[in-house]
Amino acid sequence: MHEHLKKDPLLKKVIEQASQTLSLALPKKDIYLALVRSIVGQQLSVKAAATIYQRFRELFPDNYPTPKLVVAAELDTLKAAGLSKQKATYIKNVAAFAIEGGLDFEVLNNQTDEEIIKTLITIKGVGRWTVEMLLMFAFQRPDVFSVDDLGIQQAIKKLYQLDEEGKALKAKMKTIADAWKPYRTLACLYLWQLKDNTPIDNKNAKK
Repeated sequence: MHEHLKKDPLLKKVIEQASQTLSLALPKKDIYLALVRSIVGQQLSVKAAATIYQRFRELFPDNYPTPKLVVAAELDTLKAAGLSKQKATYIKNVAAFAIEGGLDFEVLNNQTDEEIIKTLITIKGVGRWTVEMLLMFAFQRPDVFSVDDLGIQQAIKKLYQLDEEGKALKAKMKTIADAWKPYRTLACLYLWQLKDNTPIDNKNAKK
């Protein structure tokens, strides 16, 4: 995996100078909770997201927001944890989808990355970026590349000295990342570390 990525001389430097050797972990099978966590973290710093997420969990018995309890909860109750009305509504949407059986790990894990994206973006409040993060950090899929993530955009612009913006930048990013297949997830982890030494910077990402 690493040797393949090191064929890109610029990425090789990033990998060799990284503070630690990165790797993929085991999948997290509670896709419902992972998706809720991702929505909480949208457009927030890592620290702020962790604080609100903990407060949100503490609203429920055993610190676990079961889908049925979330659906039944008042919006004002969820907002008391620090969630915006919009995010609280999105989390309720996720809970309703889970109750319908749409977030079964075994079922989803038999789908391709694109099939999972198409399935989950039908939930109002869940966009492509959110599902891409889910694919990387919950499903631990090895070849995910989030072209819309601003942290990755900034890291690639810095590393490859690019001046392009918008669609032109994304096209260039995809071309560069093609050489990293089938391990683009790991490449993204190193790019995030290059940017700010954190796994993910939610305040610089789109839904």
